[in-house]
Amino acid sequence: MASNDSDSQMKIVHGDAGYILEDVPHFADYIPNLPTYPNPLRSNPAYSVVKQYFVHMDDTVPQKVVVHKDSPRGVHFRRAGPRQKVYFKSDEVHACIVTCGGLCPGLNTVIREIVCGLSYMYGVNKVLGIDGGYRGFYSKNTITLTPKVVNDIHKRGGTILGTSRGGHDTGKIVDSIQDRGINQVYIIGGDGTQRGATVIYEEVRRRGLKVAIAGIPKTIDNDIPVIDKSFGFDTAVEEAQRAINAAHVEAESIENGIGVVKLMGRYSGFIAMYATLASRDVDCCLIPESPFYLEGKGGLFEFIEKRLKENGHMVIVIAEGAGQDLLTESMQAMDQKDASGNKLLQDVGLWISHKIKDHFARKDKMPINLKYIENQ
Repeated sequence: MASNDSDSQMKIVHGDAGYILEDVPHFADYIPNLPTYPNPLRSNPAYSVVKQYFVHMDDTVPQKVVVHKDSPRGVHFRRAGPRQKVYFKSDEVHACIVTCGGLCPGLNTVIREIVCGLSYMYGVNKVLGIDGGYRGFYSKNTITLTPKVVNDIHKRGGTILGTSRGGHDTGKIVDSIQDRGINQVYIIGGDGTQRGATVIYEEVRRRGLKVAIAGIPKTIDNDIPVIDKSFGFDTAVEEAQRAINAAHVEAESIENGIGVVKLMGRYSGFIAMYATLASRDVDCCLIPESPFYLEGKGGLFEFIEKRLKENGHMVIVIAEGAGQDLLTESMQAMDQKDASGNKLLQDVGLWISHKIKDHFARKDKMPINLKYIENQ
């Protein structure tokens, strides 16, 4: 296989029959002749008896599961899981965990599992919690994390470590990592947080430090390819159904009632789609993956009118990233970003509610009663 390592963010490996591996960077790429040690799980009776528990170094996962017999093998990703060999001795590991960005169901559970996994499975005794997001590396105190400290935190909401947006000063963060002797950094966060993690890795690499930077994606949107499900997604779908049920009650209680529910998801429609399937009360689900239009034959207005004549009421679910191309706000508004560098989406739910009201206001023979619910 031939590899191209010109980009530190991504290692591209090309193989036979159109095989492409989009690999993750590793400190072994820039620190030569690193010693390896037997994985502590090999002597753990709970794991050593399980055949094929360890992941082979060459195991990869295809991006596309369904292919044709003559199609190239396509893009693959490195398979996660324990290896037979590791690069740290257990008593040498000094790990830290940081949570950044917005809150998400399951954050404390993730923190608990990292701490307990490091301790019980790998014999790691030194784990720090960084207080208050990225800026906590250089402006706040740390929290010593042990299995006893995190024992019951999964029963609480939020994050015991605190969080914040922004505050990313790469030099100060890596200085703090170096000064504290930290060699494993677990960063829990969304898009902006993981971009920050990449920059931290690049600075660690530039300094030649033996520090592992592990990014743990935080997204209730379930918008990560290949993985089964992102943490927090199930809770988001469950809460979304409450909003849908409320909209359905409102809609069916009045003549030509329309309940419009805007759900989270950014540029993916998983929450909207799964909540729709679970509810069974939704007549129309609009998601970013399926473009739609309002006017004319086959448009949304025609469908609403048809559904109201048939059933007397209806519920519309719209994902927050759907229909963004239809909004007529200024380009300046569309370019606004939050503190984490994520693009701020325009309020498509409010916009489409006004459009529906304006359309049926022109049709005197069909007055409607619309209720808009925002589940954010």
